[in-house]
Amino acid sequence: MTLPTKLTVLRFLLTFLIMGLLMVPGWPAKAAALACFLGAGLTDWLDGWLARRWHQVSPLGALLDPIADKVLVLGVFLTFVQLRLIPAWMVLIIVLRELVITGVRLFAASRGVVLAAAREGKHKAVSQMVTIIVILAVLVVREFFGPAPLPEGVSRAMEWAVLGCLWVTVLFTLISGASFFWRHRAVLIDAAHR
Repeated sequence: MTLPTKLTVLRFLLTFLIMGLLMVPGWPAKAAALACFLGAGLTDWLDGWLARRWHQVSPLGALLDPIADKVLVLGVFLTFVQLRLIPAWMVLIIVLRELVITGVRLFAASRGVVLAAAREGKHKAVSQMVTIIVILAVLVVREFFGPAPLPEGVSRAMEWAVLGCLWVTVLFTLISGASFFWRHRAVLIDAAHR
């Protein structure tokens, strides 16, 4: 197993560590979850960079990398729902989009057609990562101050930041999903008839 693939596997392990840390009360656990998420994001960039630089792009790595990304993002979002931090319906839209697009890609691949990622999908992925970082940072601040109420302006600003990020993520999710099907409509119709 190459080092880039090992980094991808590490991202799977970090996902479950982050989910576990989120369940532990106290700001140190939340700060550790934030640090682990930032580390997981770094492995996402690093494994691709190393694979290209060292010419170690492998079929296993190409398969595991997007799966690890989805497991990381969806696992953390679902943990937020479990903790009642964000609305379940927003995460449901994100989960459905990821499952449907992945399923369509696998179907197309089984017909010998590769559906490449586009700019909208990258914007969606960045918005998801930023949203998770913002939520984790808000959690760290809230837990750090404990039962002492935060100033109303600060508390409201944090709520608006989380909600704003979530809406942007849902919007990018819907736009990227719609543009994926529109861009590949002819290819998908052709693949369905093979």
